[in-house]
Amino acid sequence: MTEYGAALRDHLDSDGMLVCPGVHDPLTAAVADAVGFETIYMTGYGTSLSKIGYPDAGFITMPEMIDNAANIQERIGVPLIADADNGYGNATNVVRTVREYIKAGVGGIHIEDQTFPKRCGHTKGRQVIPREEAVGKIAAAADTRDERGEEFVLIARTDARGTGGGSLDEAIGRVNAFLDAGADVAFVEGPTDEAELRRIGDAVDGPLVYNFVGDLGSSPYVDLSSLEDWGFDVVLFPIAATLSTIANAYADLSAFADDPVAAMRDIDDAFNETPVGSLHEFSGFPEVVEWERAYLPDEEQEKYEGSLGDDVE
Repeated sequence: MTEYGAALRDHLDSDGMLVCPGVHDPLTAAVADAVGFETIYMTGYGTSLSKIGYPDAGFITMPEMIDNAANIQERIGVPLIADADNGYGNATNVVRTVREYIKAGVGGIHIEDQTFPKRCGHTKGRQVIPREEAVGKIAAAADTRDERGEEFVLIARTDARGTGGGSLDEAIGRVNAFLDAGADVAFVEGPTDEAELRRIGDAVDGPLVYNFVGDLGSSPYVDLSSLEDWGFDVVLFPIAATLSTIANAYADLSAFADDPVAAMRDIDDAFNETPVGSLHEFSGFPEVVEWERAYLPDEEQEKYEGSLGDDVE
């Protein structure tokens, strides 16, 4: 259960920045894996929107998030970093949250210091719990990691910068306290400009995450080389696959509404231009055939003789 945690730690210890595209389900994760990323990120916003149809406003529950993370990690061959929101309760709830994510086999998670219900880190109206309570939650998460899967990576996030009257000083103070409590990586959500990013890099005593949300939120577009120079180790692009899915599905289905046959041909052509092979090959049908040949009686193989359909062998 710590295989992907160990791999993620190796990436963090190596030179260079770790770039993680955000995905929201096993399908988008499989695409990211096929492209060749070293680590993939499970977005909470995209998971909520794709799994239950609600925005990232505290509607999705821990079991739903765990289930999605486990299915994604099963489908890909690289570590998954998963959003664990605010741990789904107080410090005692965090113990179970970390245990469940470790059981799911993911490489690591991030936990934030928002109140319940939480909301997207780039929307107005966020609130954070007192610093002492937040540190206790991270300490509980770190102790659980050490007991159940020491290779598991714990990323501690603060949303203090984006609350009413929130200051960068408070955010930096919080993540340094989280690192002292046992977190592996620090995550200041919502810096507003390059000067704040440079200050975070100078003042935080540990590995750093930058959440690259683009036009969705308040954090600026910056070059990856600059982020690396300022001391950032991991860059998350949390909503990349979700926005891509919405934009491309809207464009394709709009064309489909005008001329379904022509649009379907264009969709087929676009898919066939990718290097993933046929849909059946990409989805794993050849592996299913291998399982059948290895474990089912010989007479079960006869179903392929004379049958119609695409060859899935």
